[in-house]
Amino acid sequence: MPKHIPTPIYIQDCGFHSAMGHNAADIHQCITGQRASNMVPDDHILNTQTSTVIGRVAEDLAKLPKAFARYDTRNNRLTLSALSQIEPKVNQAIEQYGAGNIAVIIGTSTSGISDGETAFDAKLKQDAFPDSYHYQQQELGDTSQFVAEYFGITGPCYSISTACSSSGRVFITAKHLLMSGLVDAVIVGGVDTVCRLTLNGFNGLEALSQNLCMPFNQNRNGINIGESAAFMILSQEPAPIALLGAGDSSDAHHISAPHPEGKGAEQAMQKALDDAGLTPNDIGYVNAHGTATPLNDSMESKAIFRLFGNSVPVSSTKPLTGHTLGAASATEAAIAWHILQHDLELPRQNCQNKAEDIEVSLVENAIKLGGKAILSNSFAFGGNNISLIFGYSHD
Repeated sequence: MPKHIPTPIYIQDCGFHSAMGHNAADIHQCITGQRASNMVPDDHILNTQTSTVIGRVAEDLAKLPKAFARYDTRNNRLTLSALSQIEPKVNQAIEQYGAGNIAVIIGTSTSGISDGETAFDAKLKQDAFPDSYHYQQQELGDTSQFVAEYFGITGPCYSISTACSSSGRVFITAKHLLMSGLVDAVIVGGVDTVCRLTLNGFNGLEALSQNLCMPFNQNRNGINIGESAAFMILSQEPAPIALLGAGDSSDAHHISAPHPEGKGAEQAMQKALDDAGLTPNDIGYVNAHGTATPLNDSMESKAIFRLFGNSVPVSSTKPLTGHTLGAASATEAAIAWHILQHDLELPRQNCQNKAEDIEVSLVENAIKLGGKAILSNSFAFGGNNISLIFGYSHD
């Protein structure tokens, strides 16, 4: 069998807006623990009238330009907030490659459902949907269509929705498109916004925490949901930071529970290492999926320990952003990009009481990346697992 030759895919720019903010200074202060992100209690969104903590975007989101009024949802407003940060690079790519040679691949799980909820409330009260509401706003492809139309891009355009691994799979898809020569650049990313449907669904699974989530802690009792948009433009043109490798698996252990020993998680991580041509010793930090549910944290710790032992620093950034669902992979890819781009300290776990079944080494002190690369995990319902490796390129 021919030896696999790693093919890095280069990140030309990154735009990001979450509960940590939307400018680099605020994001960096949150990552390094100098500033609290906007993780706030909410007493009204759940049908049970109980409280939960949500990672909300604090900044006001501008309406879309009038020409795109039919796309004007909170999801797409947040999308544009993040995309505007990389707009010059997108326009440069269009000029360089042509609008037909650029793809738009976006991961989401909620799309415009929150706007649909508001519209349905209005219908119950007024017996008619608002004039501004269109069902297409709830469709999963709405955001990718908006992005393509906004930039006038005519290449491949679609959304991927595999629950919490949605925006991880977009990186794998983008790599295939670029290596096949079908396109010269890809806008990838993920976006999800807070909606009652999702929050109440997770509450029905008894998976939500009333407090700030505590990944890997003995007293962990559930997740916090958050909202986020993170976008990158990828190409094979050399740049300082690259997607070095990607791996996936589908263990299909259970519709909502992970494999207890992390079988699929380990397989995805190993495939990412193989794709990047790296060994576990090359990884300087693992950004764990780390949802703070007993099942996830236990199985992920086991899988990481089998591959890396306790020599690699591990933490989950869910306490900074909440679990951003379909945007989770892209959110944590953006965090990895900021750590690499700006040589930041690794996000600390602040785990005061590590659970007995957690054997990995958690980031508890101010340290910087000690290896060549960052591995980031995202695991979804149905055992749909994605691991991505980001690092410095050598070109």
